[in-house]
Amino acid sequence: MSAPRFGFFFWPWSPEYTARMAGLAERDGWDLGAAAAVDAVAGGRVRLGIGRGHSGVANLGAAASAGPAFRDGLVFTRALLAGERASLNGTSAVQLPSGRRRVPVYAAASGPGALHIAGAVADGAFVNYGLQREHVAHALTRLAEGAAQAGRDAAEVDTWWIACLDCAPTREAAYATLGNILGFVGAYILGPAPAARGVPADLVPAVHELRATYTTRRAEMDAGLVRRLGLFDHLRRRLAIAGTPDDCVEQTRAALAAGATRLMFTVSLAADPVRTVELFGAEVLPAVRRGR
Repeated sequence: MSAPRFGFFFWPWSPEYTARMAGLAERDGWDLGAAAAVDAVAGGRVRLGIGRGHSGVANLGAAASAGPAFRDGLVFTRALLAGERASLNGTSAVQLPSGRRRVPVYAAASGPGALHIAGAVADGAFVNYGLQREHVAHALTRLAEGAAQAGRDAAEVDTWWIACLDCAPTREAAYATLGNILGFVGAYILGPAPAARGVPADLVPAVHELRATYTTRRAEMDAGLVRRLGLFDHLRRRLAIAGTPDDCVEQTRAALAAGATRLMFTVSLAADPVRTVELFGAEVLPAVRRGR
């Protein structure tokens, strides 16, 4: 097994801040130029992630981009950050100043189409599909198919696996609000055809109900929804590392053994995000590393 790597990310919930970011992102060269500038200041440590759109567009009343637009955006972004002249959607070609390191472009991918596109044209992928062996294998297959079609080696795609993280002194504390992130993530990952994405037949009706009733707005989230639908245990095992530090050690080791050797944790909806990161760093990481 290669040396495991871990990361954490948060995302903004303010509609006003999200709207401001969306306005800037409409100016294709602006945010890419900013990424290149920050990368220069940060000593080459920036990774730029691009997705089709979930809460960031839903909360503004917009729709996620279709597959072809997603692919075109990734190709445009990589070209521009490589110092090439590039255009998108028929706009005038633009070019960033040369002489900078090309910032790697990562695709956020959960569905089969996005995974295929990530394998074909992205430098890396943030895969949000599941942490169990069958989920990791499925995602890797789709990435490899996309890479092969583009004449690439799938090993070129730096793949990270997204996991919902909530680490607390007691299991009850960690599970108290875990349903918020499980519903939020599960509803879009499992898609309109959940059986095709590994959902047991007896849970398919509940997933359809989840997709019809969940919300991307934090203030309106219902942590009890996935429990009432009977989905809590399935989603927790598939998508999360949660519980006491000992629970998180066991679950992290299982994810690594399944092939998810680069884990990116989302902690924005954890009961106590700061405490979660502190506990994971102080108690979980040392134990995981000792057990390698």
